[in-house]
Amino acid sequence: MTTGAAVSHTRAGTAGLLESIGLLIASMRPRQWPKNGVVLLSLVFARELGRPEQLLRATLATLLFCVLSGAVYLINDLLDVDKDRLHPTKSHRPLASGRLSTRLAIIAAPSLVVVGLALSFALDVGFGAVAAAYVLLQAAYVGLLKHAVILDVLTLSLGFVLRAVAGAVVVAVPISPWLYICALLLALFLALGKRRQELVLLTGDSVDGLAGTGETEGATGPEGRARASRLAREHRPALEQYTVALLDQLIQVVTTCLVLAYMLYTFSAENLPKNHAMMATVPFVLYGLFRYLYLVQVRGEGGAPEEVLLRDRGIALCVALWGAACVAIIYLSPR
Repeated sequence: MTTGAAVSHTRAGTAGLLESIGLLIASMRPRQWPKNGVVLLSLVFARELGRPEQLLRATLATLLFCVLSGAVYLINDLLDVDKDRLHPTKSHRPLASGRLSTRLAIIAAPSLVVVGLALSFALDVGFGAVAAAYVLLQAAYVGLLKHAVILDVLTLSLGFVLRAVAGAVVVAVPISPWLYICALLLALFLALGKRRQELVLLTGDSVDGLAGTGETEGATGPEGRARASRLAREHRPALEQYTVALLDQLIQVVTTCLVLAYMLYTFSAENLPKNHAMMATVPFVLYGLFRYLYLVQVRGEGGAPEEVLLRDRGIALCVALWGAACVAIIYLSPR
């Protein structure tokens, strides 16, 4: 009986440990790890995809960014645990729901940062420096900048630029500045869409059109602003400074800049084929952006861009076709 009890206790302990590890990984938001695929862009666009050693280095770099970004998500959840409990969806996260031990998360988060940075410097000193800059930027965001209107989305976008820089550094290839600009604008486009969806989710308001029209009067009037202010202050202070109409205007500006930047990139970047065949990928970009705007503004989605990519067949197919077209043009067209 004593032996049986000991075995049962051991099994229960193992099951509890595995459950805690699973919850810890869930708190690192693996569904958002595809964002780190930006690290691989330099490998693809520099025609290094066929070199196994370069592919290995870029893959390891992407995995390390998954570790570091996951640690940042964990730290963010620790700091926002009380606010997340008030949110209609974030309250189900492991920390906010109480399923994951706060003590375990406090131990795991800095440990993951230290291990991730150590391995980054071991892989490449330059890459390690960029990874450290990314961690510092995210620390500034989590600690302060996420509460500052406009600066919050700009900081998130700069994180994508650092991913692209890290990818270029780890495989030691030059990359067109246009690609950095496009990465910045695309990240800003997604971040603004996410803020819009968060604001709509918290206030229940949705605005079709621009500020100053009759259609926006009810949502942006005194009562609407008061309700939005109260709910936003309880969840995310920066949201208190946003309105749906403002975010729609910012999205329009960024969308225009992104389309123009990508078009300029396709026929002016030095590392692309001289026949300008890359311009054939522009329709995919247009459809992807327009489809995402439709999902955000008409269907009320976009709060989690990575989930939209996984769930929406139109977006997923568009991204796949764009990627296939880019690879075919870059690797099959004469230089």
